[in-house]
Amino acid sequence: MKSTSGYTFSLGSGIFSWASKKQATVAQSSAEAEYIAAAATSNQAIWLRRILEDIGEKQEEPTTIYCDNKSAIAITKNPVQHSRTKHIDIKYHSLREATTRGEIELKYCSTEEQLADIFY
Repeated sequence: MKSTSGYTFSLGSGIFSWASKKQATVAQSSAEAEYIAAAATSNQAIWLRRILEDIGEKQEEPTTIYCDNKSAIAITKNPVQHSRTKHIDIKYHSLREATTRGEIELKYCSTEEQLADIFY
């Protein structure tokens, strides 16, 4: 079964970008599904960072993405491919690269406090 991913981006007290959609692939675990969702969110965050930079509002600090799965966060921090992660499509590892470059910071957020979950 395909998972549904969602994200919201806020600036100040207002949400200015959001999405909710089915993932293109079937994840083999909840950690993989959350990792894929975080990668999609990361891609959007980097695009938004570039727009802000174009209008003279360069972001010096990393963009924080809140994830409610500790295993997905661990996959991002560990560059070693293990038997549990070797099947994850390489295109999703852009998240790992963005965290290494300091553009993205992945932080744990409990499911109850996850704002993006209101979309699905």
